[in-house]
Amino acid sequence: MLSVLGSHICLCHGSFVVIGISMRFFLIGRSWPCFLFFSNPWCKNNMNNLVLSLAPRFTKLQSLSLRQNMPQLEDDAVETIANYCHDLHDLDLSKSLRLTDRALYALACGCPRLTKLNISGCSSFSDSALAYLTSFCRNLKCLNLCGCVKAATNRALQAIACNCNQLQYLNLGWCEGVGDKGVISLALGCPNLSALDLCGCVLITDESVIALATGCPHLRSLGLYYCQNITDRAMYSLANSCVKSKRGLWDSVRNNDVKGLMNLNISQCTALTPPAVQAVCDSFPSLHTCPERHSLIISGCLSLTSVHCACAVQAHRSGRSAITHHAY
Repeated sequence: MLSVLGSHICLCHGSFVVIGISMRFFLIGRSWPCFLFFSNPWCKNNMNNLVLSLAPRFTKLQSLSLRQNMPQLEDDAVETIANYCHDLHDLDLSKSLRLTDRALYALACGCPRLTKLNISGCSSFSDSALAYLTSFCRNLKCLNLCGCVKAATNRALQAIACNCNQLQYLNLGWCEGVGDKGVISLALGCPNLSALDLCGCVLITDESVIALATGCPHLRSLGLYYCQNITDRAMYSLANSCVKSKRGLWDSVRNNDVKGLMNLNISQCTALTPPAVQAVCDSFPSLHTCPERHSLIISGCLSLTSVHCACAVQAHRSGRSAITHHAY
């Protein structure tokens, strides 16, 4: 039995249970936890000291969330995690503004089994430290770099493409240094990408989307919000990337074997015209403009209000038919 003073610490692993009484919490069970999550305000306000104290006791830890309301986690805490938690697979360090490259170097050496890493909002990391991390953590499948303006550069994306060919999810939102060179490298090196967020990556052009359409056949979600250099050429490349015929795509949807894009955000992409976007919508039956299944997001594009998915058109026709029938 382990007694932990403080506040709510959520531990989950098969048979063991956490029982909380007042401000004292007891961990019952023989195995160390696979999951550790600090959820109580007291824990979040004392996170660095808690990690320094608890990490050496949880050597079999596989999932750890250290998301913070206000930054307090420091490099020594991450170094402690790296020194003791070598089986870590899933780590959330989002909004850890005090962390420096030391933290990434430590994780690279101590946690090579990472498959999911969230460092969104960690604006102090450099691209060289991120590139170093990927050279050791080659099993990464999910990587959130949203707001990592110094780390997410073309150089870092080239390293990711070279080292992490299993990558499936990547968030590059508001990483303004990302350009075509980096995205094209991703398209060539990460063919299993299924979700890519490029929202706010203002430097990218049609070349990035064309590369993704060609090199990432499993792409299901693409965020292009405020990518105002994107034109119709990019949309037609997506539409033409369908390997199957339109009939085959519709059959796959009916059989719940969804192929192709399911989510596309082109809000504020003001250079796009209705025919090009309609071509994408027609090519991917899982894209919807109807309110119930809104997955083609076109807000801020007043010229695209005429674009509709097939089910929205069908509903409109059914409504008109009902009105006509009622009139007779």
